[in-house]
Amino acid sequence: MTNTLYDALFARHAQNQAPFLECDDGSIVSYAAFVRRAAQIANVLTDAGVAASDRIVIQAPKLVDTIALYAAAVQTGAVYLPLNTAYTEAELSYFIDDASPRLVICDAKDAGAMSRLCADQKISVLTLDADGTGSLTVAANAAPDTFDTVDRGPDDLAALLYTSGTTGRSKGAMLSHRNLVSNATVLTVHWQITASDRLIHALPIFHTHGLFVAMNTSLIAGASIRFMERFDIDLILSELPRSTMLMGVPTFYTRLLGDARFTQELCAGMRLFVSGSAPLLAETHSAFEDRTGQLILERYGMTETNMITSNPFDGARVAGTVGFPLAGTQVVITANAMPVAQGDIGVIEVKGDNVFQGYWNMPDKTREELRENGFFITGDLGTMDADGRISIVGREKDLIISGGYNIYPKEIEDVLNDIEGVTESAVFGVPHPDFGESVIAAVVRENQTLTADTIAARIAPLLASFKRPRQFVMRDALPRNTMGKVQKNVLRSDYAP
Repeated sequence: MTNTLYDALFARHAQNQAPFLECDDGSIVSYAAFVRRAAQIANVLTDAGVAASDRIVIQAPKLVDTIALYAAAVQTGAVYLPLNTAYTEAELSYFIDDASPRLVICDAKDAGAMSRLCADQKISVLTLDADGTGSLTVAANAAPDTFDTVDRGPDDLAALLYTSGTTGRSKGAMLSHRNLVSNATVLTVHWQITASDRLIHALPIFHTHGLFVAMNTSLIAGASIRFMERFDIDLILSELPRSTMLMGVPTFYTRLLGDARFTQELCAGMRLFVSGSAPLLAETHSAFEDRTGQLILERYGMTETNMITSNPFDGARVAGTVGFPLAGTQVVITANAMPVAQGDIGVIEVKGDNVFQGYWNMPDKTREELRENGFFITGDLGTMDADGRISIVGREKDLIISGGYNIYPKEIEDVLNDIEGVTESAVFGVPHPDFGESVIAAVVRENQTLTADTIAARIAPLLASFKRPRQFVMRDALPRNTMGKVQKNVLRSDYAP
């Protein structure tokens, strides 16, 4: 029997006694012990009626058993569907109805609500609690630690991940064994990850970054992982001298830079800092280099595509860009489905083994965004320079058209963020009776002395009049989703006339 993803990530480690997951409580799980635990959970899944292609919904804490549950789902041929632990009962209702899973695993505190949601479809519910107890755990402890892996090929589905929903209703991206193996393999080679590496893992595991980038690349390489329940700056600082890699979102790096204990000496053994899931400000990039002597490696990807581009491991990592297309991935910049001239702004389209199979239960949406020639229309706006380096300008849906002019929010945000005293900004459009849309800038300040009038005066010489915000709103923070992406749909709703 062959199982494309299980064989690539897990089966190879059945006899590997090297440390895999090092946990907050001091326990260390070897690769071999992890493979045995996954087999125990696989037996529990099949006992619960799970068969090949069945969906398994997981809304559980970040635990070793949650990762083992991922391996077990792959081993049984099921489709792994992780959900944000912050989702409410009302939000969960949509995912349960849409995915029609065979089994749901959740924290015991949520079991009552989850059972109500699953009753009509007669979906089984098991629990996995933060303290390591729960019905799944109890059953797994008594189960055999071997399992006959179910045959699955490259084109079979391995995971169903719902988009973050920052611009509308969440869509279920269908990811195949090939999608996940190909991308993890390419990233492992590109970032030169080996069994000698030790990754600090403080990301959530219900998202592409924490699960399919951080976890899968470590599994491919046989690296060890310092497995943290959440981002804890004291823990991060204490583990840096013993580690070689950190994968995070921009917030990780701004918080580290805000702590005087974060020094170049502390990072002497680190060889790779990766940032993704949200844009990294150029000033953060520069400040990090000044503090540590190292450059953050920024990459770009989506739920539907896994990773698309990366700044080079060896070579220039340019602030404000997301690097070059990864090996085996084609990227074109288009307007009206035709390539634009070099350097012009257009929609980023991508093709490769990393690109998903389509949207679950949404054939029309799939046809709309996945062309017959295999290119996926990302909806992101970007440019490509003569060397092939990609820069992201913003989302197509965030494009502001005012008085017939196209206005790209990132251009204005870059100017605003360069003003001393501005922590960050978000530019968006709202309906206007004369111009179609009016430009608004939400600004987070370091102190209250920086006024809207001062900001307007500072940017006046730097931006054409049609690009200048007609209104500045001062906020304590920008609305974000769990991966740190600014939710401009929330801002548009908040400030709509």
